[in-house]
Amino acid sequence: MLFWLLILGLMTYWLLQRGVAQITRTPVWLLWLVMMTPAFIWGTWIWIYDQKPIPAGLVIIPFIVCPCLYWFLVQWGRLPPPSPESDIATPTNSILPLEKPSLPRPLDQQEEDILRSCFPWTVFPLHNIEYRLQAVICRGQLRSNPDQAYQTIRDNIQAKFSDRFLIAFQQDLQDKPFFALVPNPSQKKADSLQSEPLTRPILALSLFVITFFTTTTAGVEMADISLDAWQDNPGLLLAGLPYSIALMAILSIYVSAHYLMARWYKIKATLPYFIPIPFWLGTLGAFIQMRSPFPHRQALFDISIVRVLAGFIMSLPLLIWGLSQSTVVSFDPKTSGFFNFESLNPSFSFLLTVLSKLILGAGLTAEHAIHLHPVAIVGYLGLMITAFNLIPIGQLDGGHIVHAMLGQKTSLIIGQVARFLILILALIHSEFIILALLLFFFPLQDEPALNDVSELNNIRDVIGLSTLGLLLLIILPMPSVVAQWLNY
Repeated sequence: MLFWLLILGLMTYWLLQRGVAQITRTPVWLLWLVMMTPAFIWGTWIWIYDQKPIPAGLVIIPFIVCPCLYWFLVQWGRLPPPSPESDIATPTNSILPLEKPSLPRPLDQQEEDILRSCFPWTVFPLHNIEYRLQAVICRGQLRSNPDQAYQTIRDNIQAKFSDRFLIAFQQDLQDKPFFALVPNPSQKKADSLQSEPLTRPILALSLFVITFFTTTTAGVEMADISLDAWQDNPGLLLAGLPYSIALMAILSIYVSAHYLMARWYKIKATLPYFIPIPFWLGTLGAFIQMRSPFPHRQALFDISIVRVLAGFIMSLPLLIWGLSQSTVVSFDPKTSGFFNFESLNPSFSFLLTVLSKLILGAGLTAEHAIHLHPVAIVGYLGLMITAFNLIPIGQLDGGHIVHAMLGQKTSLIIGQVARFLILILALIHSEFIILALLLFFFPLQDEPALNDVSELNNIRDVIGLSTLGLLLLIILPMPSVVAQWLNY
């Protein structure tokens, strides 16, 4: 519990410092304290009363009071907007999530006439041009296929203005399409980009080796070998290799699929970097950084869906084999839970319960828990990571998928609904409390693609819906009818 509170506290402070601190004079530490109060209250209750359910009043009152107080404090110290034109109806604030756009050079009359000639009457007749703080907005009427319109106008503008602008095609709050010309950050930072390499293979390899060692030592501890024992006899480190190799394989497949798909769509991306920690699981995962925006919603969808499915496909056979090597133990209400690998209660997950029952057989009932084999731990973690990334909120893979399928406006609504559904689930299974709290700090807005108007084809829509259905199979408990049929 203390570990998760620490992680939640650090992430909350980082999110506040990165975002809210830019719009209000209210001290970040005060906002952090207000938002962390529910977690402190609920964590203290769980620590004192162990498995006793949290009273409904103690859940609802802090959950309502603290966000309201947080909103008041933000508004009380809110900074004035930098320009009267930079209002919420202007969606250009999110065109380049990876770079903060600068004020564009004003177009003179001759350049404006040239820009107007780039919009054919049969494709996108131009109605007016608006000069905003972060972009030049070109509004008109779409008269052709969105893909054809974007490609035609982008090619015309690039032919006239070279690489001076990034051309974004998006929709406003009234679902009316518009073009936005944003200053190209790569043009101004060419020198810095040349001096600062995009990929650092030595750093990536070093982090991989260090993470391999920390996960191996974590696997040794899971094999009930003490620190002093393997330090005196390094040969005992071999006992940690099954866990380490399996976990590094899942993480490598996950980030490699992400990296390769980004490169397929010619998106600038760093090499995969692993995050080692010298305790617990031995790592906090791996990541890549993308240094250029998504070209269109298809790229947004493909990159997200590939890395999720790659991680799941790798995790499933490891989980199945690991469960076959695991043992059934007696269920203890005080110790059996969500992250107790020595006494895991699988009943919170429909998919996990079905797999466990089919593999472990009649020996596993509702009165039993599972002592996971190290490889089963890896498969289980992969399953949980898949579920977390599939939550349709903001910049999680699920948020990307919903955005690509339904558009950014609809994805904001779905993300807000998902937050409250996870909160309801947390009231049933207290292990989800930290997750429910964490999701309320995740921004709902996803990174828009340059062409954020063109829709996906039917095949991708079906794949996306099926993948989101996988999330329900993982996080929803088994129905009683199925439990009776399986004699669980």
